[in-house]
Amino acid sequence: MTRWILLLLSLTLLVMTHELGHLLVAKLFRTRVRRFYIFFNWGFSIFKARKFNGKWHFLFFNREEPNSWKDENLLPSDQNNTLWGLGWVPLGGYCDIAGMIDESKSSGDLPSEPQPWEYRSKPAWQRLCIVSAGVVVNFVSALLIFSMIFCHWGKDELPLRNATLGYNYIEPMHEEGFADGDIIYAIDGRQQYDYADAGMSLLLDNPSTVTVMRDGALVDLNMSGRLLEKVNRKRADRLMSPRMPFVVKSLAAGSPAERAGMMPGDSVVSVGGKPMAAYSDIAPALAAAADSDIVIGFYRQGRLDSVMLHLPQTGKLGVMLETDIARLFTVEHTSYSFFQALPAGIKFGWKTLVEYVSSLRAVFAPGGLQALGGFGTMSSIFPNHFDWQSFWSITAMLALILAFMNIIPIPGLDGGHIVFTLWEIVTGKKPGDRFLDVAQSIGMLLLLALMVLANGNDLWRWLSGKF
Repeated sequence: MTRWILLLLSLTLLVMTHELGHLLVAKLFRTRVRRFYIFFNWGFSIFKARKFNGKWHFLFFNREEPNSWKDENLLPSDQNNTLWGLGWVPLGGYCDIAGMIDESKSSGDLPSEPQPWEYRSKPAWQRLCIVSAGVVVNFVSALLIFSMIFCHWGKDELPLRNATLGYNYIEPMHEEGFADGDIIYAIDGRQQYDYADAGMSLLLDNPSTVTVMRDGALVDLNMSGRLLEKVNRKRADRLMSPRMPFVVKSLAAGSPAERAGMMPGDSVVSVGGKPMAAYSDIAPALAAAADSDIVIGFYRQGRLDSVMLHLPQTGKLGVMLETDIARLFTVEHTSYSFFQALPAGIKFGWKTLVEYVSSLRAVFAPGGLQALGGFGTMSSIFPNHFDWQSFWSITAMLALILAFMNIIPIPGLDGGHIVFTLWEIVTGKKPGDRFLDVAQSIGMLLLLALMVLANGNDLWRWLSGKF
């Protein structure tokens, strides 16, 4: 539930700033904005507000405005005032700009004669600014959020080789010859130091050879050239994850570990005399020794020690483990002043956008459409607890995705309006209203089909227990 709340909060902020960009630029060019809504108001609205006759008026849980709210009954000066609303369907929002054919109205909904305050009456360059404003605001806000994250928290990076226990790999990686514990050293002869860069290169560069460190020796793996296809088929969200050490953070009162004298900070390195240091190895070994006496070896303040204890039927020591990467591995931390954070955030945001656009190639690989995800997939990237740094990092990434998706030249999206307006600027010919109606309808059908596919994939994964 926490993840869904965070997703809703994040999308609300992104939709609000996106539509606010359209509104502010429209107002700048004296274009009337009839309605500004957060969420859709099919059937009724939770809240409405509009200023007229010198004061604000409010309606709650209302289906239609009373006659006193309608434009024809207002003073001309009040007709420019926007109606602000909160809908009940949390799938987005909209900015109803007078005289604009969009998802909320067709040419038949427009007055027969263009009015000077309408979008369609404005010069093409002003209309281009209005339709581009939402994308620009999302993109700029993402860069600013990244910059503020760096300014407040700094930046922590775990170099690829600093995960000293190596990595656990997903099944498609095992099929390519990777073994749990391997550390990637080079891809097609290029040295690798960054976790994210290595993952992108494996998926998108179609490498022929990967060099890994295994048991202290470098080993070359010959790749099949089908890794992306295999990952799409398995719908894996990551290729590998660091093997985490079994370090005790705290002990439950009366637990087997506490009774045996273990303490916070102890790092388990053997079970039953068999050396192992990664949680992914230790947990199954403990489960296999359930309801029996066993010797646990661990390091305490640099000294090797061991205890004999009796494991309960659960096969658990009764401890909470340390999960803070910075406490477990050597992490590179960079602090930024305000003026250092701005260029760093811009650079990081641009790199993130480029990586996202590059990753879209996966959609066109075999099995790519089945890998698409909807709101369920989006919620899964949020942590299951509230954390400001994670929330703002994910929100900034979603802002970049929203900006890019909206710039795609599909009718129904801002990108479609931008293309039609650019065509008018270049050729001097404005697309006809009938053409815009048809294009808008086709675009909305495409977007609806894509939404059904993505969320249908999520529903299938949920029903099949893969979420």
